[in-house]
Amino acid sequence: MSVSLTESAARQIKKQLEKRGKGIGLKLAIKKSGCSGYAYVLDYADYLEESDAVFENFGVKVVVKESDLIIVGGIELDYRREGINEAFQFNNPNVKGTCGCGESFSVS
Repeated sequence: MSVSLTESAARQIKKQLEKRGKGIGLKLAIKKSGCSGYAYVLDYADYLEESDAVFENFGVKVVVKESDLIIVGGIELDYRREGINEAFQFNNPNVKGTCGCGESFSVS
């Protein structure tokens, strides 16, 4: 089970880390949320824990807790601009449904 980035996502993460001035990569996590069950949480990774898995694409590291890989394993993180909106997009093959508001997703 891997986690991958598109080149566009890697460029955006590099830019944000450079602007911040520190960090070893992006931390991808999940939390129970919303009406469908889970939501993604993005943060800066400043250090590694023993239970972390590290994936590197285009020179950028993504850190994920091994316990979250059952839900996010195989995900591709993209970064898109559509008109005036820009955001990370999560292409997760494990997702079986999403809620109407788009905040959460389910995997069962």
